[in-house]
Amino acid sequence: MRRREKFVIAAILLSLGLLGVQLTALEYRYWAVLVLSVVTFIVSSWALNDDLQKHEWLTIVPFPALYAASVSLFYFLLPPSVFSRILLLVLFGVGMYALYLSANIFSVAKGRTIQLVHAAQAISLILSLVTSLLISNTIFSLKFPFFLNGLLIGLVHFPLIFTSLWSVNLEQKIQKETVQLTVVLSLVLAQVSTVVSFFPLTVWYNALFVMSVMYIGVGILQSSLKGRLFSRTLTEYSLVAMFVGLVFLLVVPLK
Repeated sequence: MRRREKFVIAAILLSLGLLGVQLTALEYRYWAVLVLSVVTFIVSSWALNDDLQKHEWLTIVPFPALYAASVSLFYFLLPPSVFSRILLLVLFGVGMYALYLSANIFSVAKGRTIQLVHAAQAISLILSLVTSLLISNTIFSLKFPFFLNGLLIGLVHFPLIFTSLWSVNLEQKIQKETVQLTVVLSLVLAQVSTVVSFFPLTVWYNALFVMSVMYIGVGILQSSLKGRLFSRTLTEYSLVAMFVGLVFLLVVPLK
């Protein structure tokens, strides 16, 4: 069976699994999300196993499982509209297929440079940001204490950041620097999440702010790993950070 056929089959099966989560009784839905995440890891291992090396079980395979978990958790928050749920199922399947294509490019490109790597990195980053937005939205929606918000968001963003940084150079092994930078940015996001928990904002504003900080942080660190962290690059990301901060201040109620 060709790889793309496996990717299509895996995406369809997991989309059906997402539908099954929605049909599960309310008291068992969080367990259903956990089961879907585990199944996604197993199915992704099968779909991508042709070129996987040992370290790629940590750098590539966990991302689809986290993506599935974020979408299935967000699925609970949707209004009871058939159209919106069908649309999300379709988008989930397309996103999962794109994620497999990107992961496959990362896997076969190790040790050499191919033109599609840049496209795969862009798609992976976009899906990382979508996953960040959805899962942050879910965590803030559950009204946890501020310290638990920070802890959970720091933990779930660790694999997202790790994959984004590892994909820059596609090392043959996991580098200590990549892990250290991932830990630092995860701690920053945990602290940001803790702080915004004190502001009387909607969960969407909080989630968007966390996603924006992740985008800025990953962008700067990726540029650093590429050896292209020039003053112009820092200026561009600084302007983005200033804009995000200004928007955040504007939406904070004065009373």
